[in-house]
Amino acid sequence: MFSSRLNDLCLGLVVFSSVVQGQYQLSKTYAGNTFFDDWVFYNNFDNLTNGDAIFVSQAVATQSKLAFVNSAGNAIIKVDNSTVVPFNEKRNTVRITSSDAYSVGSVWIADMLHVPFGCSVWPAWWSQAPDWPKGGEIDTFEGVNLVTENQIALHTEPGCDLNQATASLTGTVQSTDCSFSTNSNQGCVVADPRPQSYGAAFAQAGGGVFVTEFAENGISVWFFPRANVPDSITNAGSGNFNTSTLGTPVANYPAKGCTTDTFFEPQHLIFDITLCGDFAGNPSIFAQTCSGTCYNDYVIGPPSTYDNAFFEIKSVKVFKDPSVKGNGATRLDMNINVLAMVGAILVGSMLL
Repeated sequence: MFSSRLNDLCLGLVVFSSVVQGQYQLSKTYAGNTFFDDWVFYNNFDNLTNGDAIFVSQAVATQSKLAFVNSAGNAIIKVDNSTVVPFNEKRNTVRITSSDAYSVGSVWIADMLHVPFGCSVWPAWWSQAPDWPKGGEIDTFEGVNLVTENQIALHTEPGCDLNQATASLTGTVQSTDCSFSTNSNQGCVVADPRPQSYGAAFAQAGGGVFVTEFAENGISVWFFPRANVPDSITNAGSGNFNTSTLGTPVANYPAKGCTTDTFFEPQHLIFDITLCGDFAGNPSIFAQTCSGTCYNDYVIGPPSTYDNAFFEIKSVKVFKDPSVKGNGATRLDMNINVLAMVGAILVGSMLL
């Protein structure tokens, strides 16, 4: 009898565990006229990825209409598309980092209508720990130039891998070693083969929604084109959200290959658009979708080149798993100029 009741209890615990896993409560919403209230503008040239870009201050971004809320109530983050840039200078653009950092047991949902694209353009929607590579990085959305698919990746200290034997995903695995010190910091990359996940096709489809789950059992990313956004996301503003309703993710990094608590620390959310640089400006990569020279023909070329180099964001919502101990947001109190200096030191050390 005792054995039978113990078995029933164990079964009940297993069922309970499977039910509560993926249950999250709304913690933070970035939207509307207050969208930019809790972000830090980088306010420095791109000393992180060697881009031909200046990430301007909030004052300059506001005055120049590079970061603003449009009449529809959506946040716009864009590259300067009105200035003719002189030779040997860089073009103004924006990089913002959330003041809060979100720990394991969090989900962030970004609803966008438009993402940046074009020759020389390198946009990303991602997250990172302050002392990267310690603490890791999660790239939810990234692409360059005129590619037609989104690239998802993790970048960590050595020892983290995408375990394909246990991963459940719909995307195409391009690399499995997440270490920043391998393959010039390529990371463990999963591509979304759907054209609607990036560029002109993304906008033509009415945009879509990216979901990133930062959980103890692994990290997962989903993308839903506008016509396929599930009701569970549409209704997520009511306060609760369950990732178990989303189906198989595009990218999945199980903890078996990369223990979340070991390789990741609380993440600051980041939007940025740089130009050329180590990725978009790499001659072999640039030539795959664009002609000419990245800097000479585009950055200092006609400013209209950048008419499509903008994010239009309806909202970013962050949810937290209340069952995860110590799950809370931490504030970014470090002076952004200090962060820029640290970034320069990290880039310099990787090039040695």
